[in-house]
Amino acid sequence: MTMTDPTADFLTRIRNALHAQHDVAEAPASRLSTEIARILKEQGYIEGYELRPPEPRRAGDRVVVRLRYTEDRQSVISGLRRVSRPGRRTYVDARHIPKVLGGMGTTIVSTSQGLMTGHDARQRGIGGEVLAEEW
Repeated sequence: MTMTDPTADFLTRIRNALHAQHDVAEAPASRLSTEIARILKEQGYIEGYELRPPEPRRAGDRVVVRLRYTEDRQSVISGLRRVSRPGRRTYVDARHIPKVLGGMGTTIVSTSQGLMTGHDARQRGIGGEVLAEEW
């Protein structure tokens, strides 16, 4: 089985791990998933992430995301949503980057200068593909 949308798979693995209250979520590593994990870490949605080498009988590196919870075991991430999909890409210019929950959430945008938050892209005046939103 081939995967048509590794980004959606990565976000779904995090969502599922949060729902099951796991401490970590593990997914196949790619440059894009590693960059998404970096942004989630910078924004305080996860504790951290690391790249692990391939295990025997498994192909490719894995990215392991340490999930973050509050003291009463509530997830810091209340929602993760894939915006631009393979069948329907979503591109915006800097003025039209969506704000999630009035600026309380984060938009992840793929720009010509790399992956960044919607806030950073808006400040730099560059648009791109809206990959995901989290709140």
